[in-house]
Amino acid sequence: MSAFLFVVPPLTGHINPAVGVAARLAVRGHRVGWACADPALVRRLAGDGAAVFPCAGPVPGADGAVRPPDVRGAEALRFLWEWYLLPLADAMAPGVRAAVARFRPDVVVADQQAFAGALVAEHLGLPWATSATTSAEFSGAYDGLPMVAGWLRQRLSELRTRVGDPSGTADPRFSPHLLLVFSTPELIGPQAPSAPHVHYVGPSLAGRPDGPGFPWGRLDHGRAKVLVTLGTANADAGARFLAACLAALRERADRVQAVLADPGGALPADPGDKDVLIRPSVPQLPLLARMDAVICHAGHNTVCEALWHGVPLVVAPIRDDQPVVAGQVVDAGAGLRVRFGRVTADRLGAALDTVLHEPAHRAAAARLRTAFRAAGGARSAAARLEELAARSR
Repeated sequence: MSAFLFVVPPLTGHINPAVGVAARLAVRGHRVGWACADPALVRRLAGDGAAVFPCAGPVPGADGAVRPPDVRGAEALRFLWEWYLLPLADAMAPGVRAAVARFRPDVVVADQQAFAGALVAEHLGLPWATSATTSAEFSGAYDGLPMVAGWLRQRLSELRTRVGDPSGTADPRFSPHLLLVFSTPELIGPQAPSAPHVHYVGPSLAGRPDGPGFPWGRLDHGRAKVLVTLGTANADAGARFLAACLAALRERADRVQAVLADPGGALPADPGDKDVLIRPSVPQLPLLARMDAVICHAGHNTVCEALWHGVPLVVAPIRDDQPVVAGQVVDAGAGLRVRFGRVTADRLGAALDTVLHEPAHRAAAARLRTAFRAAGGARSAAARLEELAARSR
């Protein structure tokens, strides 16, 4: 049997896809370890028994510092890299080295945004795989932006000098050994790269805690059901958008029932409301099996989980990779895009009516569901990692 060390940022959306893969490897008798700046988060998502090696590093929101909600576009990308991704890699590198020394993995599985995992593995001569939990990097996101692409390459080169092997050549975002993409070309589009070491495995879904007390009995089978969520990292930016959603949904209460995730408490919640169930958190995966549409921020996990269930979307990207993922949804025909910062209840409602009632969007979502399920998810990803470990012995 082999040993696999997952190196992940302290972000729910990046850990969740790895959880299913790690569980599959463990069931097959392999040793699995984790390196993360937030061990408690890993154990909450992967189970109390997860072997987690703590690393230093910024944990979003832990110190009260948050990214300004109005930062968008190229400014948001630069902020993400300079405020978070590069400092995270610098801080994590010593802990990743210590984890490798103690755990002695055969393969390092590095999240695409946990650069320390890739650079430390390269420096130590270990085979490493990329866990690509967003497909934005594979959609030509920097085409036509040579200055941005050059700036990113320069920052990564400087990072390699600090924490890795200065003579190394691999881009820490793209392993030359194994690149696991939790999507499929059917969603990414014609720019999806093709190479022997690139494998599209679709969403990796694993059991997650349902959370206490979701009122399943209040779901109305006589109305279309809509999930509204802005993910786990956008509570600071969502008050206006959620208010527009609430207004649009109340106008359609005779035919639509909504579940609205509001972790920041931006909206007044009425425990007896039968039309819009406002909750601080929701059991997203089991809910999606009952939904007819999703309104979201175009976060990669939410989009892929909705499409795995064949549910069409209204997407309102905020920042980071979300505009790229939203473009993938629209280009695939599986949903419509609205402007996050300027949407009105009328525009949002019209988009929702379209995805609920025009069959083309549901048919496109069904095609993507077929492609996602054929890709194999966690089972396929685990098999590819086993192959890499076997080749490296």
